[in-house]
Amino acid sequence: MGLIERIQDKSKGMGKRVVFPEGVDERTIQAAAGAVRTGICQPTLLGTEKEIREKAKGLNASLDGVQIINPASSDKLERFVQVYFDLRKNKGMTIELARETLLKPLFFGAMMVREGMAACSVAGAINTTGDVLRAGIHCVGMAEGISIVSSTFLMIVPDWPCPLTYADAGVVPDPNADQLASIAISSARTHERLTGDKPIVAMLSFSTYGSATHARVDKVKEATRLAKERAPSLLVDGELQADAALVPSVGTKKAPGSAVAGKANVLIFPDLDSGNIAYKLTQRLAKAQALGPLVQGLKSPVMDLSRGCSADDVLNVASIACILSE
Repeated sequence: MGLIERIQDKSKGMGKRVVFPEGVDERTIQAAAGAVRTGICQPTLLGTEKEIREKAKGLNASLDGVQIINPASSDKLERFVQVYFDLRKNKGMTIELARETLLKPLFFGAMMVREGMAACSVAGAINTTGDVLRAGIHCVGMAEGISIVSSTFLMIVPDWPCPLTYADAGVVPDPNADQLASIAISSARTHERLTGDKPIVAMLSFSTYGSATHARVDKVKEATRLAKERAPSLLVDGELQADAALVPSVGTKKAPGSAVAGKANVLIFPDLDSGNIAYKLTQRLAKAQALGPLVQGLKSPVMDLSRGCSADDVLNVASIACILSE
């Protein structure tokens, strides 16, 4: 059984409620029907019931067991409006603007997560990453001790002995040392929850243990120090080049005595350029399966999808969100 199958199997026993704000999207409707059929989660679609049911009929998708909520007619709307107003009033929020905002499914869904009506939210099939994350940050809020929302890709590489986590490859363009340390800690948590493996975190650079000097190397060194300080039990080391992080013989030679070199399963890239390029090259050249971007850093999961996703992708991310909500 592959990793994604194991994740789906685990989520089936949880009975988690997942809200899908893009309830009128055909792939999302198919995923919700699949969630009921497989037992992966209890799905809620947001949108106008008539439109959703008409689309489901055209797709020959059963909505038996699928909850449908129209934010505009929900009896929870006014409560959500008040909560959102209280959260944002110091930033110029008004009741009228709060109501306008909560009529948007992304924000209504994120508020469902905040208020415990759903374990997690999954969107992004028709909305931008920025819009999805904004709703999550405003409504759900940041996890304790984490300063930035970021993302990971879980990489299943053929013939590699274990799953690898790449971060950040989808959200933060140029993290500073403080942000990079937060990304490392969040990514380690994500990796352990999804794979069950102990995270071994490599802070990547074009330098290993001072083999080069540059301000970019200094940033990675400082991020490594901060990560160790904030998470003393975390196995993290840097700065390491990618081959030193992954290949035991190279790690022994370039970073003797390192507990991470040659054993890393969580790779933290210094910027979005390197992370995004690396995951795409790994996916295309090594024929790896790339699961993500998996949003992390919030109190509860608000997951983002690629706008080119399939119904299966939506269902996979929903099952992952269920695991991460524990």
